[in-house]
Amino acid sequence: MPESYNNRAPDVLLDDSLSQATTEQRNAASQDIDRKTTLEIVTTINSEDHKVAPAIQKILPEIAALVDDIVVAFKNSGRLVYIGAGTSGRLGVLDASECPPTYGVDPSMVQGLIAGGNDALTRSIESAEDRPEAGVADLKNIGFTAADVLVGITASGSAPYVLGALEYAAAIGAVTAAISCNAASKTFAIARHRLYANVGPEVVAGSTRMKSGTAQKLILNTLSTASMIRIGKVYKNLMVDLLPVNQKLVQRSLRLIREVTGCSVDEATRTFAAANKAPKTAIVMVLCGVDRATAEGLLADAGGHIAGVKSTQ
Repeated sequence: MPESYNNRAPDVLLDDSLSQATTEQRNAASQDIDRKTTLEIVTTINSEDHKVAPAIQKILPEIAALVDDIVVAFKNSGRLVYIGAGTSGRLGVLDASECPPTYGVDPSMVQGLIAGGNDALTRSIESAEDRPEAGVADLKNIGFTAADVLVGITASGSAPYVLGALEYAAAIGAVTAAISCNAASKTFAIARHRLYANVGPEVVAGSTRMKSGTAQKLILNTLSTASMIRIGKVYKNLMVDLLPVNQKLVQRSLRLIREVTGCSVDEATRTFAAANKAPKTAIVMVLCGVDRATAEGLLADAGGHIAGVKSTQ
């Protein structure tokens, strides 16, 4: 592993811009938290956490605009790529890794990149974020193109790894977005979509795995979930495109088929097997009284949406 990816002390460089970042400020509500009782400490933390959802509510139009661009990318064989360092990177990888089992998509469709690579998922490699060229290299390694969407995640908005990646993505014409909790985020000067989650200073100054991390997690959940709904991976509010990779998900698939169609356990079981264990296909087979190939054709004609299959109306 390159020396720059080790947890060695970096060269000392004063960055006045970072010292002014919201994420680096002290929180007046927790100034004397080290003198509080345990109940007072957890109450303070919980009180600050309550500020996260309202902050996200204020940027819902920006989030929706990004979702629309992600949907366009998906429909044109493009990908959604998250990139970040530390907590931000881990959250991106987490959200991406949940998409295949939940929505039945190929693992390449939503990807998460983290400074320092896979080792950084389980241990801190904070110095990995200091190399902008590493962000570019990681994008090139996955064959990132103008057809893809890049979402840079950095609480302070100053991680060179993310900035370098965003600059590269923007230069080749890809849709870019930035999630940050600092109004003066450097990412906002680069990204097309600017998602500023104004959650205020952390309970422990600079500990952005707290409110900032919570805000990032909520935004990522919203981006991926809304995008998957828009491309037909959900019927009503049911995850009909899940991958039944274990017994729990097999049972969930059978319940989904029965709940949507009202068929018997035996019919759900038979159709599930005939559909090659694809719940959405099985649902259309039962609703329309057709075989697997016909059901797949109906879904393709409807853009993957069960609600768009005319015979189900």
